[in-house]
Amino acid sequence: MRQYRAMVAVGDSFTEGMCDDLLPDGQYRGWADRVADALAAERPGFRYANLAVRGKLIGQIRAEQVGPAAATDADLVTLAGGLNDVLRPGCDVAEVERRLGECAAVLLAEGRTVVLFTSTNPTRRMAGSARLLPAILRMKGFVEGVVRDNPGRAVLVDLFSAPVFDDRRLWAEDRLHLSPEGHRRVALAVLEALGRPADEDWRAPLAAPDTRTRAEKARADLRWIGTHVGPWIGRRLRGRSSGDGRPPKRAELLPYGS
Repeated sequence: MRQYRAMVAVGDSFTEGMCDDLLPDGQYRGWADRVADALAAERPGFRYANLAVRGKLIGQIRAEQVGPAAATDADLVTLAGGLNDVLRPGCDVAEVERRLGECAAVLLAEGRTVVLFTSTNPTRRMAGSARLLPAILRMKGFVEGVVRDNPGRAVLVDLFSAPVFDDRRLWAEDRLHLSPEGHRRVALAVLEALGRPADEDWRAPLAAPDTRTRAEKARADLRWIGTHVGPWIGRRLRGRSSGDGRPPKRAELLPYGS
């Protein structure tokens, strides 16, 4: 089992950790922080940076985050991106694949381990998401191909094949970002992919069933449309992003905990 000396996380809101528990500095914790916490327990002096910014498209991740990540001496990088592109009508999936492939190629240089992800399947938990499935499946195949072509260096975390992510309790109220339990499950999945022994099965269903009535679920659907879908559409129409002007979560590769 390889022990790592430093990790850099690259991506968008998924990696920034949105909707997880808040840290004392007001930042969200997120699955990447949880992974760093576990790896730091293995190796004194373990360093961690998180360059992710919510709302970023894959071209922005390539332009703003990949170069700084590759310039560090981190031997572990996590790379997740492209879903914000796929969510937008008229997405050029071939261009997203090209950009993501560029990101992976740069980060795989110099013996780094690069963790890549397949997206969860949104169709059973989010109304109107069926139109996204062809692009999500295509991106899934692309990521699997990158991992297949780089054995021992690229590592896959396959979230698409885990039905537990159909459970809305793993998602925040906006249904786009993970809840604290969702972030915890993804962290366990990453650690398992890196060869760490598992204390529990991250794919296992939640112990208690979802007991909400149909009426309660319908009210939640209406609240979701008014509170989250409307503002999201408004930002797209104005050409704005929730991450505009926002700095990286943790820009410097520093000892974890500092």
